[in-house]
Amino acid sequence: MRLPIACLALALPLAAQGAPLPCERLLTLTLPHTTITTAESHPAGSFTPPAGKPIAGVPAFCRVAGSIAPSTDSDIRFEVWLPAANWNGKFQGIGNGGYAGTISFGGLAEAVHNGYATASTDTGHQDPGNDVTAAWALHHPEKIIDFGYRAIHETALAAKPIIAAFYGNAPTKSYFSSCSNGGRQALMEAQRFPADYDGIVAGAPANYWTRLLSLAASNAKATLAAAASYIPAAKLPAIEAAALAQCDAKDGVHDGVIENPTACRFDPSVLLCQARETASCLTAPQLTAVKAIYDGLRDGHGKLLFPGYSPGGEAEPGGWAPWITGDAPQKSLLFAFGTQFFKNMVYSDPAWQFRAFNPDADVPAAEQRMARYLNATDADLSAFEKRGGKLILYHGWADAAIPALNAINYYDSVVAAVGAPRAGNFVRLYMVPGMEHCGGGDGPADFGQGRTSDADPLHSVNAAIEAWVEHAAAPNHLIATKYRNDSGTKAVVRTRPLCAWPEVAKYSGSGSTDDAANFTCGK
Repeated sequence: MRLPIACLALALPLAAQGAPLPCERLLTLTLPHTTITTAESHPAGSFTPPAGKPIAGVPAFCRVAGSIAPSTDSDIRFEVWLPAANWNGKFQGIGNGGYAGTISFGGLAEAVHNGYATASTDTGHQDPGNDVTAAWALHHPEKIIDFGYRAIHETALAAKPIIAAFYGNAPTKSYFSSCSNGGRQALMEAQRFPADYDGIVAGAPANYWTRLLSLAASNAKATLAAAASYIPAAKLPAIEAAALAQCDAKDGVHDGVIENPTACRFDPSVLLCQARETASCLTAPQLTAVKAIYDGLRDGHGKLLFPGYSPGGEAEPGGWAPWITGDAPQKSLLFAFGTQFFKNMVYSDPAWQFRAFNPDADVPAAEQRMARYLNATDADLSAFEKRGGKLILYHGWADAAIPALNAINYYDSVVAAVGAPRAGNFVRLYMVPGMEHCGGGDGPADFGQGRTSDADPLHSVNAAIEAWVEHAAAPNHLIATKYRNDSGTKAVVRTRPLCAWPEVAKYSGSGSTDDAANFTCGK
C-alpha cells in the first residue's frame, strides 16, 4: 500500500526533515515498497557504471541505488545521484528510449555536472545495450505496466525523499525532459501524475504507442510482403531529391530543408521507372510501398488511423534506412519495434508474423489490450495546468522514427480541449525543420534539447522551460543552430528561429538565409 504523499516524510528519519544525512546513512531510509541497496560517496573524477564504460569528469556526488516493487512481479531498478556541492536546489528526471531496460548513467552524470539532483530507472526490466527487444514483456503484464507509466512515477516518488534526506531540503522545482519513448513518458507524467514535475519537455513523443507500432507493422507489410516491394538504401537519395524539388522552395528559401511539409503535398509518382530500373527511379511495387509510408496507417475503408511520414530527410544518416526500410529486409529499427510489440505485448505469441497484419483486426486488439498502459493521449491536462505546470513539445519534421504530425495532433487535441488562449498559458509546440529523430539532420537541430539547462533560454529548450516555470517567461520562440558535424564545439553553419506552432519561420527577404535574425514568426 502506498503512503499518501503528505505522509511520506513520516517514513524518513527525523534528520531528513531538517539536518542533512551523510550519503552512507541514506541506506537506512525506509520508503514504500522500496529497497535501497547502495548509498556511497564518489570523489570527483571518472566513474565506471556497472557493466559500462567509464564516464570522465563527474563531480563529487552521492550515489543511491535500489529497487522498487509496487507489484509482486516488479523490479524497478533506479539510481539517484546527488551533487556533493553546488546543488542548484532542483530535481531532474531522466527518461528512456525504445523499450528501455537500462539506467541512463550518461544522463545522470550530465545532470549532476550541471548541479541537479537527478534520477533514472530501467523501467522495471534489464536489457543492457539493447532497447529494441520486448521479450521481457511476454506473460509479464505487471512489467508492461511498470514500463508503460509506473516506473517513472515511482522513481520520482522515491527520489524526492532521498533528495530531502541528503540535503535537509526538498527540491524547489522538479523537471523532466526526454525524447521518443522518453517523450511518451513525459506526457504520461503530465497526464497521470501532474504533481511529479513542475516543468516537462516532451520531444518527438511516442505517446500514441499502439498506433505508432501498428504503423510500423503496416509499413513492414507494405515494404516486405513481396520481394519486389523492398526499397534499397541506394534509392533513398532519389526519393529525397524529388521531395526537395517539389517542396523545398515553398518557403521562399532554397536551403535543402522543407520548412513546413504541410504546405506541400509531395507526389513520388515522378520517380516511376519509365524503362530500365536504376537507383534514380522506383518500380511500380516500390512506388506503392513509398506512397504507403507517406500515407500513414489506414483501416480497410481508407480511414486514416495514424499519420504517415513527412517528406524530407529520407536519405540522411538518421532517415529511412535505419528506421523504416533497413539496410536489408527485416533489419530496420521499426521492424523490430513493431513485431516485438505484437509478439510480446499484444498477442503474447512469439510466432506472430507481420505479413498477417490486418489493421481492422490488429489495431483494435492493440488498443483493447495495451492502450490503457502505454498510450499517453489524454488531452485533459487541467490538473497539471492548475498546479502551475508548463509543457513544451518539440518534433523534427524529418523524423523517420515517429511521424511529426503526431505531435501536432496531440497539441491540437489539448488546444481543442481548453481553447487556444488558455493553452498558450501552459503548453507550447515547436516543429523543427530538417531535424531527424530527437536531433541531427540537414536543418538547425541543436536547441539544448540533449542537455540540462544552459544559461540562455533562447537557445536551450530546457533553460526555457525553467524560465517559464520560475519566472513566468513564456518562450515565444527558440533559436536552433546547425554546427559543422552537428557538434557544438565546431563552427556555426546556420541558425533559424523555431516558432511556437502554428507559426512558422518566414524569411524577411534580405540578409543571409543562414542567420535567424533575418526571419520572423508568422502564419
